[in-house]
Amino acid sequence: MTDSSCSCPDLTATALSRRAMLRSTFAAGCVTTMGSAVVSVAASGAAAAADPASSVIVVLSLRGAADGLSLVVPHADPTYYAARPTIAVPSSALLAKDGFFGLHPALAALLPMWQQGKVAAVHATGLAVANRSHFAAMEELEDAAPGSATRSGWLNRLLSLDSDTPSAQGLSVGTTVLPESLVGPAESMAVRKLSRLRIPGSDPSIDPAAARLRSLRALWGGSDQEFGGAVRSAIASSERLLPALSQADRTASYPATDLGRALSAVSRIVRADRGVSVVTVDQGDWDMHTNLGTVSRGPMANNSASLAGSIAAFFADLGPMADRVTLVTITEFGRRIQENANRGLDHGWGNVMFLVGAGVKGGYHGSFPTLSADVDSDLTVTTDYRSVLAEVVTSRTSASVAQVFPGFQPEVVGAMGPV
Repeated sequence: MTDSSCSCPDLTATALSRRAMLRSTFAAGCVTTMGSAVVSVAASGAAAAADPASSVIVVLSLRGAADGLSLVVPHADPTYYAARPTIAVPSSALLAKDGFFGLHPALAALLPMWQQGKVAAVHATGLAVANRSHFAAMEELEDAAPGSATRSGWLNRLLSLDSDTPSAQGLSVGTTVLPESLVGPAESMAVRKLSRLRIPGSDPSIDPAAARLRSLRALWGGSDQEFGGAVRSAIASSERLLPALSQADRTASYPATDLGRALSAVSRIVRADRGVSVVTVDQGDWDMHTNLGTVSRGPMANNSASLAGSIAAFFADLGPMADRVTLVTITEFGRRIQENANRGLDHGWGNVMFLVGAGVKGGYHGSFPTLSADVDSDLTVTTDYRSVLAEVVTSRTSASVAQVFPGFQPEVVGAMGPV
């Protein structure tokens, strides 16, 4: 889902990062494929029974570095308008305005949930130290353990520590490469398309006697080899997801975009209630160096509309299960305050994070810095992104924040509360 026209070569390379694949292999023990899925599992373990997940955390990555100052506009700071003479969002067009902030009008689909107090925005968030490399920033963001010797991502650590759902599984939808956040010993799986998930022998129309599946189990069922454990877990993990295929497919109610299709699949998986407690989804094409567009058309408006429409459709599609689900957005870094000569925005630092759903305290949060009109100025980070994630972890799981984010002392943000 990356933009092939992007001028940043490391963004394109990250889409199929060899390093990420190798890290999955070494940290998790083995990686194997099953149909259109990739499963990363501990070499010694088979998948546990699928207990229902008490809560589900969906991490939506805005790949390419979204511009938080367009998504949530500081309309009361005149520097914003001075720095962006052609691409600024007019104050009169903003939604959910308070005395300082307002939402981009393309986020209109989220307005009903915002008014219900189920959407929060935390501005000026990001890495503790600016990092403008897509690849390096993504890796640091998803590891979330700078200076630590740990070789796992923060979501994998969360899966290992959450005693509320002991058989929990992590899932990445829309890709067959695990993100850094899910790399580690806890069981995780990547599925490009749910509709194409098949286990050899599980489709009666192709293999009525399930002979291929029996052969796999006979071959690897008693094997103490590393790959044997991976095959057993791959089969069990895939079988855990198969009930999602019997859930109603309401993709037509979502935006006709990659994100809409991915979140539609996530809804079916959550509604199947088979123990998936952590899900990652990507939305690409946020690296807008040129022609960001106007308030009503262009890449920023289009991506924002897809983002809001897909999230709104997702929570509507979940039905009663929505009360278990919290969605949080992350992006590797923000954009510069001042627009460039191509009516776009270059790599910056601070950004905005959205939280939607269960446990969210709606509205605007965070401490916003004074903007600078200097050409190379960034939005300064005033809230470490891990403080926001820590509140999600505390509110929605039993895991220790100190172990999920080693060496980090979170600050109070106030964007999450008990469900």
